[in-house]
Amino acid sequence: MTDITPEFDQGNSASGQAPEQMQDMGRDWNYHPDLPLQNPSVFQWPPNPGFLFRWLMRNWLTLSERVLILGLAVVLWWFFYPSLETAQSFALGWIAQIWLVNFVMIFVVAGGLHWYFYMRKGQGKKLKFERREQGRNNKLWDFSDQVKDNMFWSLGSGVLQLTLFQVVTMWLMANGYTPVITFTQNPIWFLAFLVIIPMWSAFHFYWVHRLLHQPFLYKRVHSLHHRNVNIGPWSGFSMHPVEHFIYLTTLCIHWVVASHPIHLYFHIVFQGPGAAMTHTGYEDLLVKDKRWLALGTFYHQLHHRYYECNYGNQEMPWDRWFGTFHDGSAEATAETRARKKRMFG
Repeated sequence: MTDITPEFDQGNSASGQAPEQMQDMGRDWNYHPDLPLQNPSVFQWPPNPGFLFRWLMRNWLTLSERVLILGLAVVLWWFFYPSLETAQSFALGWIAQIWLVNFVMIFVVAGGLHWYFYMRKGQGKKLKFERREQGRNNKLWDFSDQVKDNMFWSLGSGVLQLTLFQVVTMWLMANGYTPVITFTQNPIWFLAFLVIIPMWSAFHFYWVHRLLHQPFLYKRVHSLHHRNVNIGPWSGFSMHPVEHFIYLTTLCIHWVVASHPIHLYFHIVFQGPGAAMTHTGYEDLLVKDKRWLALGTFYHQLHHRYYECNYGNQEMPWDRWFGTFHDGSAEATAETRARKKRMFG
């Protein structure tokens, strides 16, 4: 395989690693967290009740990415998306309404994050993983511009396919072809499914992501997303149309599992605008030099640099269980490069 962009050194780290880690990795990044990366997964044995409680607090009982996404899903359900009754039969009006809402939503979230971090430079390079700026004047990109390339694929194929999956799912719900619940009917499952959806998404993403890294699909499909070695908010949802379809099949869980429209909209925001949040290229949003909101992870940044590692996310155990975990060390980099060589020859 020919790499989309070569791996090369990036200057000094702004992190507080041990001297040997600083020597191995410090020159490669503008910033990275303490290495090697620890295991924050809730799937630990024996179970640790204290850890589980802190995980629940951090993700669901404070102002977190997931709480913000849930809040947006409720607003969309209440004010912007058409009712399920409207979706009982296919009609251009309500389908166009969903497309327009999704277009504006992704444009505002990804565009707002890009404006703050890369145009206004709201926190400079504090907690930014890469030193480089977004690519310009390079034929690698459509329109010779990384941001325009990413916007084209996100707002084109991305919004269209997100809308199509949503339209079909709402039609199934509206006609009773898939089970629909309310909070009053089943409050425990209603709340539990909100917690499960990100876990299901991570499980689905890990396996379809490994599929997309098989040489045939990588070269023809997934390499478009991996042009983004130096990621930004518009990179998250920038994919080949075939990858958009595979990626969004995660929403099919609502075809067989009892859910409410809020669950569907939470899932949609998690997959679409949520990808922009996790691809900012920054670890956290700072307000007055205090970490206010967790965004991207070095875990996934390593995937965009070294490709054949960290296919999932850091909270789920799949990479650790199936031997594809990169902990940020030089040893893990060597293992990843060896795996890459075996895969692509």
